[in-house]
Amino acid sequence: MRRMGEFLALVVVLAAVGYLGWIYSRTVSPPAPVVVVIDHGASSAHIASQLKRAGVIDHAWAFKALVRLTGEGESLRSGYYHFEGPSSIPHVFERMLRGDVMRFSVTIPEGLRTDEVLALLAARTGTPLSVWQRAMDSLIPKGQQEGRLLPQTYDYEKPVEPKAMLVRMIQAQNRVLASAVASEPGTDTANQIRIIASIIEKETHLDKERPLVSAVIYNRLQRHMPLQMDPTVIYGIWATQGAFSGNLHKQDMEHDTPWNTYTRRGLPPTPICNPGKASIEAAANPADVDYLYFVANGTGGHAFASTMAQHEANVLRWIRIYHQQERQREQQNAKGK
Repeated sequence: MRRMGEFLALVVVLAAVGYLGWIYSRTVSPPAPVVVVIDHGASSAHIASQLKRAGVIDHAWAFKALVRLTGEGESLRSGYYHFEGPSSIPHVFERMLRGDVMRFSVTIPEGLRTDEVLALLAARTGTPLSVWQRAMDSLIPKGQQEGRLLPQTYDYEKPVEPKAMLVRMIQAQNRVLASAVASEPGTDTANQIRIIASIIEKETHLDKERPLVSAVIYNRLQRHMPLQMDPTVIYGIWATQGAFSGNLHKQDMEHDTPWNTYTRRGLPPTPICNPGKASIEAAANPADVDYLYFVANGTGGHAFASTMAQHEANVLRWIRIYHQQERQREQQNAKGK
C-alpha cells in the first residue's frame, strides 16, 4: 500500500513536471502586434497580469512562478516592449531581463535655438516642455544654454529621461569642439568657436561655403570691422522681445541689442543657435582667403568679395536676379489664375 502511494505521488510529480514543461515550452501569439508598457518598479504580479491581458502569455501564474524560481524579479527592465508573433514564457522573461525594449529616435536639425530644440524634444517624446526645461536648468545655468547641444539623430527608450538625453547632446558637442580646437584648447576658445559656428550655421546651408563665411568673420574681427550679420539682429530681437515677425527691416538693423552686429563690434555675447558639426569645424578652420563680404547669388549660395567694389557689383547682380525672379513669379501666378 505504501509503495502504491509512493508510486502515485511520483506519477503526480511527473505529471506536474510534464505539465509545467508543456506550459513553458508552448508559444503564444497575441491577436495583433501589441506594445506593453512596463513601469519602473512594477511588481512581477502586475507585469504578469499586463502580459496576460495583452495576449502575450496565457498563464500569468506560470510567469510569476518563473520569476520566483529564478529570483530575478528585481532585474526585470521597465520600458516599452513590442510583441508580435509566437513567444514562450521563458522567451518573454529573457527579453525583459535583457531590457529588449523598443528604441525610438529623434533628429535635431542644425540651426535651432535651444528653446526650439527643447520644444521639439517635448513634442516628439510626449514629455512636457517644462520637464525638459527643468532638466536643462539643472545642467547649465540660464543665460549660458544657447548653442550647447549638438544637432544630430539620437536614439532613446521610453519613458525618456530628459536629463540623461541632454547630457548626451552636450557631451556630443563637447567631443566635436575638443577635436576642433585641439591645437588651441581652452574655455574661451570653445566659447568663441560656438558663437562663430552658430553664425555660420545661420548664414549658409552649403558645406563648401562654411569655411568661407568663417573666413569673413575672422577677417572682419581682425580689422575691427562690425560683422553686420543679419541672423545676429534677428536673434537679438527674439532675445529681447520674445518674438520676431519674420521680416527684417532697416530700422531693425539700427535697433541696438547685445547681439546686433550692426550696432556693436566684435562677437555677440552668446551663440545664436545650436550649430552642427560642419559649422563647428569651419569655425575652427576658416578658409585661407581675404574675403570681407558676401551676398546671396540667386542660386541658393553666396558671392564672396574682398573689396567693397567687388561686393557692390555682387549686390547689384543679386538685385537684378531678385527682380527677375519676382517677375517670373508674377507671370507664373498670372498664368495660374
